Amino acid sequence: MSLKNILQEKKPAIVKQWFEALVETYPEGTRGSLRKQDAQFANPVGYHYSEGVDALFDALLGGMLPDTVSTFLDSMIRIRAVQNFTPAQAVRFIFQLKQIMRAALGPELLQDRKHSEELVTLESAVDDLALFAFDLYMHCREGIYDIKAKEAERATFRLLQQAKILTELQE
Repeated sequence: MSLKNILQEKKPAIVKQWFEALVETYPEGTRGSLRKQDAQFANPVGYHYSEGVDALFDALLGGMLPDTVSTFLDSMIRIRAVQNFTPAQAVRFIFQLKQIMRAALGPELLQDRKHSEELVTLESAVDDLALFAFDLYMHCREGIYDIKAKEAERATFRLLQQAKILTELQE
């Protein structure tokens, strides 16, 4: 049996642990509401995280189709970028998947040469996913900083106009 088939069988437990690792990055008071991921509109963050880890795990096992990965990963990382997570905090949950998979497989499967080679390939895909997530995070943060800079520029311009220090050029 291939490693991917074994992981597919263990998917519910792995995805649950991965979701928990993601939730643990939040303060204690926030975690309870995030765990209620079944209500898309009442708890959009928990819902996106739950759907995201499930779809990303499937994508990792299925060969990481760019459209699938970017759809789910973008919404998850965008949330974390807006919530002022540092880059390391924002993508750490992706790296944690490696530990979760290894724990689910157990030492006897990890010692099998065939499975260990498959695991190295899969862990490399996890690393690629983390790099992609980092790029998404940085793109989101750049957008946030751009919006903040433009707003500060507009506010400064309005203050100077109100103080009659700056007047608009007349044609």
